[in-house]
Amino acid sequence: MEAAIISLENSMEVHGTERKPGVLNLLKCKCPRCRKGDMFEGRNPWHLKSTMKMNKACPVCGQPLNIEVGFYYGSGYVSYALTVAFSMVSFIAWLLLLGFSLDDNRLYYWLAVNGILLLATQPYLMRLARTGWLAFFVKYDKNWKTNSPQPLERTNEEQEANW
Repeated sequence: MEAAIISLENSMEVHGTERKPGVLNLLKCKCPRCRKGDMFEGRNPWHLKSTMKMNKACPVCGQPLNIEVGFYYGSGYVSYALTVAFSMVSFIAWLLLLGFSLDDNRLYYWLAVNGILLLATQPYLMRLARTGWLAFFVKYDKNWKTNSPQPLERTNEEQEANW
């Protein structure tokens, strides 16, 4: 099956009918510029020693992934939004499947289950937040093969390890 998909992708590239990769590729933590290269060194977010180790540049298109010192502090806002959305979905699912009552502790059970699920998904959510934050500033370029990435405006490699 996988060989058939790769064959189809190769034939699409040869015949010039390559489609724009979907936004869902960002859920796979792909580079927002080409949506093909991996942003992180390892693919497994639950390998906790290397969860947040990022490539310096996209291995496919060469887009620098560390735009400036402290750039990813803003990903905390995206992470917060993802966490709230996740909690809302789990609340609605719990409400529809089990319901809430004033006569028992189902609300507290939901809080415990939601907390455990958030802890379990945190490594992936942190990666997704970084991908989303970078996607705000680096847009998809359909001509990424011919256009080179924009040069970085501000870098200070001496200060990168000082936090």
